[in-house]
Amino acid sequence: MMYYGALSLTLATTLASAAAVIPRATATSLTTPSAVAVLNDPIARPCMAPRVVCLKQHAANLPYPFHRAAPDGRNIPTYGDTEIPADASWKHISTADFIVFDESRAADVLGDSPSVDFVLSVDANHIHEGPVFVPTQNRIYFSELSTNLPQFAIDLNQDPPSVSHFTADPPIYIPNGGFYHNNTVYFSVAGSNTSIPGLGEQRPGIVTLDPATNKSTTLLNNYYGLTFTDCDDLIVDPETGFIWFTAPYYSWWLELADIPPQTKSGTYRFDPTTGSTVIANDEMFSPNGIALSPDRRHMYISDSAASGLSAPISPDVPSPGGAGILYNVTGTRAIYKFDLVDDGRAIINKRPIYYDAIGSVPDGLKVARNGYVVTATGNGLSVMDEYGDMIVRVQTNFTVNNFVWTNANEYREVWMVGMGGVARLKWGLQGQEAV
Repeated sequence: MMYYGALSLTLATTLASAAAVIPRATATSLTTPSAVAVLNDPIARPCMAPRVVCLKQHAANLPYPFHRAAPDGRNIPTYGDTEIPADASWKHISTADFIVFDESRAADVLGDSPSVDFVLSVDANHIHEGPVFVPTQNRIYFSELSTNLPQFAIDLNQDPPSVSHFTADPPIYIPNGGFYHNNTVYFSVAGSNTSIPGLGEQRPGIVTLDPATNKSTTLLNNYYGLTFTDCDDLIVDPETGFIWFTAPYYSWWLELADIPPQTKSGTYRFDPTTGSTVIANDEMFSPNGIALSPDRRHMYISDSAASGLSAPISPDVPSPGGAGILYNVTGTRAIYKFDLVDDGRAIINKRPIYYDAIGSVPDGLKVARNGYVVTATGNGLSVMDEYGDMIVRVQTNFTVNNFVWTNANEYREVWMVGMGGVARLKWGLQGQEAV
């Protein structure tokens, strides 16, 4: 029997459009020309559906002067905060739910009636992560990266959906990534502590949850006797059963771990059949989101090193805490593409396909059924093709950390979770089926 504790939160019955309340960051003022130019060929124009704006030629050529303040970790100016006094059409960007970069391909992404609905307020001071959809229950599980032990569950069988707390048996301490495969939920665990209520000690690793019984089982909790730096996100290769996971330093920086990192950050391959763990890539400072293409030819991994690049890592230096995770605007904030080779055992030919300047850093990462790459970053999602060409930007009113497709309308519904909110996205882009 799965336990669901009482929770005072209820989902909003009126699902207001999220973009209408997008917070605006303060940008440096520009001197407005005495006569604002009225362009016959504006950069931005309403198109396709309500709250959708199309850009001319990816807005590659902006009229002078223009200015967008660089993010500093505390303030992350949105794309719409770009100041372009000579083009009044740019005002449409701030109030749009969808920004279209490639109109010819966006029609299939958006579908007939795209919408973004703000559903639930959550603590804006904490990251919310690891959303995983369980089709056998029609529920979404997600977690808060804090010392609060219970996780969240959204029951999609209710109308409107209901939300509650749940705690696994034994408890799972700060799961950061989630993946559903073969009637099992796989969590990558970020938390590290010796005195967890109902659990005692837990170190970063891989833990499974049987959603039918609420029983959790630890599969991996060390690397040759050393603790992992963190276990951030994970995927399960449906053909080989290998579990691939990323291990950055964020649990230490965010004071979610009681001991400093003992191993280097990296991306690992774990074989749950044999227990073998192998380093697959050690070239990223902060490997984060990870995803596999539907044809299993390519793997995508995001590196969010710009957030935390300057934070100290040493047994002799205390954790800097959240305030110490400085944002380095010139640091890495990219998505890399790899080729999956050697019977699904190795990744090679690392190349960047996306540098995240439209958001903050690429966090959660998924590949749609048609091969398009989708990442959570800043106040929304960015959709690109497998080569990194932007197609659509989805905007919300909170920082989106991760997202998951559900099977509504044949996997055309996405739920986004993050700092301050949970939102539901309805569009035409199909996700990969949870199997």
